[in-house]
Amino acid sequence: NPPDREVRTMSDAQLFEAQFDELVTELTKRDYQDPVLADALGRLREVLIYNTPGGKRNRGLSVIGSLRELLPPSQLTQDTVQRALVVGWCIELLQAFFLVADDIMDGSVTRRGNPCWYKKREIGLDAINDSFLLEGAIYRLLRRHCRDQPYYVHLLELFNEVAFQTELGQALDLMTSPPGNIDLSRFTMERYKAIVKYKTSFYSFYLPVAAAMYMAGISCEQEHSNAKHILFEMGEFFQIQDDYLDCYGDPAVTGKIGTDIQDNKCSWLVVTAMGIMNAEQKAKLEEFYGRNDDASVEKVKELYQALQMPEVYQRYEEESYLRLQKLIADHAKNLPHSIFLNFAKKIYNRKK
Repeated sequence: NPPDREVRTMSDAQLFEAQFDELVTELTKRDYQDPVLADALGRLREVLIYNTPGGKRNRGLSVIGSLRELLPPSQLTQDTVQRALVVGWCIELLQAFFLVADDIMDGSVTRRGNPCWYKKREIGLDAINDSFLLEGAIYRLLRRHCRDQPYYVHLLELFNEVAFQTELGQALDLMTSPPGNIDLSRFTMERYKAIVKYKTSFYSFYLPVAAAMYMAGISCEQEHSNAKHILFEMGEFFQIQDDYLDCYGDPAVTGKIGTDIQDNKCSWLVVTAMGIMNAEQKAKLEEFYGRNDDASVEKVKELYQALQMPEVYQRYEEESYLRLQKLIADHAKNLPHSIFLNFAKKIYNRKK
């Protein structure tokens, strides 16, 4: 760990980065020390290092970012900051657990500019167990760092519940878009919004803010419900933006090659396009959507272009931002607006 003098001058992002190696050492050297586990713990180390860092870290950094808005500086002791960084890494571990498994289910090739973990030589479907290790690491860290805190049970329940909600969202997503079984009648805006709420919004937006609220002693259900109203709007926008970038983003910037069209995904682009296209265009969409060849993907993109989907998206983005401002005014009566505005700054107009 960096000395105290350095800690005082480091940004949250630098403190967060510096914490990771320490947590890897803790999980692989100081937790279970039975020598017969040496190979398994070596594997855990590899899994942690390959899959946990390397993202944008917005989720993890939002715990300390939110806590700084909720507590006065006098209460932000070094121990409190340290625990917020650990809880932030627990969210990054949850994300890594989901992504390792998700990439196998989707048959993805790259993630964050590198080959997906299961695609690496000699890993294959053993990656399923590796994803379990990432999830298990969350509860080891929470136990080691937060067990004596008054909010410990709140955090355990929060992580458990959010993981389950996300898994339900993933189930909806998989059932709505089975590969090779193309039925566009399943692609409704209602279903799309349900998938987004459960698969993305809970863990990416509500979880970091709720964790910070519990750590700040805010456990009142009404305040958590108020935060959810605002954060679900952000989560929905974030996923719609993700869907847009899957088709229109630059892979050199996003770090991933979009495959929603060939994967028969219930994406915002296809659901919205279906609401504004004529019968002839719909027939074309049914012919080419969810097919794996480049020519079919190009045909779908031509349809999107004809429907001016980039312009439709820009309008949606502006409307969502106005809705968000209103939600903050209506629901963040007792919570600092800056928590939500800091999040908004990171996601509106992002390129990756």
